[in-house]
Amino acid sequence: MNYILFDGPYRNNLLPFTFTRPVADLRVGILTIRQKWESYIEYTTTTVTEDYLSDKYPMVEMENNIMINASFLPNMEVAEVVKNLTENQALFKGEDVIAFYIKEGEEVSDFSTFEAIEFEGDLLKIEHTWDIFALNGEAIIEDFSLITKDRESQPIPATINTINPENIFIEKGATLNFATLNASSGPIYIGRDSEVMEGSMVRGPFALCNNATLKMASKIYGPTTVGPHSKVGGEVSNSVIFGFSNKGHDGFLGNSVIGEWCNLGADTNTSNLKNNYAEVRLWDYETRGFAKTGLQFCGLMMGDHSKCGINTMFNTGTVVGVSANIFGSGFPRNFVPSFSWGGSKGFVTYKTDKAFEVAEVVMGRRKEEFTEIDKAILNHIFEESKPYRKD
Repeated sequence: MNYILFDGPYRNNLLPFTFTRPVADLRVGILTIRQKWESYIEYTTTTVTEDYLSDKYPMVEMENNIMINASFLPNMEVAEVVKNLTENQALFKGEDVIAFYIKEGEEVSDFSTFEAIEFEGDLLKIEHTWDIFALNGEAIIEDFSLITKDRESQPIPATINTINPENIFIEKGATLNFATLNASSGPIYIGRDSEVMEGSMVRGPFALCNNATLKMASKIYGPTTVGPHSKVGGEVSNSVIFGFSNKGHDGFLGNSVIGEWCNLGADTNTSNLKNNYAEVRLWDYETRGFAKTGLQFCGLMMGDHSKCGINTMFNTGTVVGVSANIFGSGFPRNFVPSFSWGGSKGFVTYKTDKAFEVAEVVMGRRKEEFTEIDKAILNHIFEESKPYRKD
């Protein structure tokens, strides 16, 4: 059987993160959604996504295919049902389709002719950007069980203070010295070739992914994920950093999601609670206005390749697009469009030639190539985001 992940109806709700990736490649918990599905169904997947992303994330169709809605985070129960779908069957959770079976070349406009199967179990769904951090704790717990099942952790070094050590898993190549790991509130996963430097204090649920680093004296409150090849210092609470991003210095990051190839300057701080304790509103790309979240705590949503200078201050519920560069004193506005350059005193357009120069250098430092496909994706985002910028 061939499995294809599709973006589903919530793709636009998940901007700016889905500007540069399919929904399937969002990281929630320890793994990306794609990695979760592939682990449970024991098969590689391809993707149906936006046309401009298809060169980087292609679809492979075969004679028999099962289409999977990438907004749903799998577990063993739903994966077994999905794997056993047969021709003309579709699996639902309420009004949302989870998965359906199609033949090569078949197009589905509605499911009225399908045998509808209702999934009765519990299932996590990523519908809004804030779901990424709000559901991160549950996702870490599920991923931890999946990854560590029938496996043995590396020994916990003698210099590490632990609470509930049986809920701590350390992969090969990880380095830890003179830190405190408290897994009483949830599991702590330390990925391969990662490092926890001296003086760090971590409270689970927490995931430090492969080749990531906690800098000296970091203070981490779960549920938090530090993605692969990321470096984090200072104070972090209930946040997800996708990968290849840096928050290497002091400053507070709370109830936030940071994309890939981002950098937060020293002493950058995010507000995650309004002074009047009111409900947080976030920028909505579809309505081009600020929408209610139902949340009291919500910090920063920052898209891929965006940067901010030292001492940057972000208001509660700030959304920063792709490849923005923010600097200077004062609070920038709560919505910073993609390819913006400036700060509280105003923004101009961040030209693509300059942005590409930075991306090439930043990615090169991690031995990753900034390809022509990457340039084409960012060029598309530049054009698409023009209406939001005011030069």
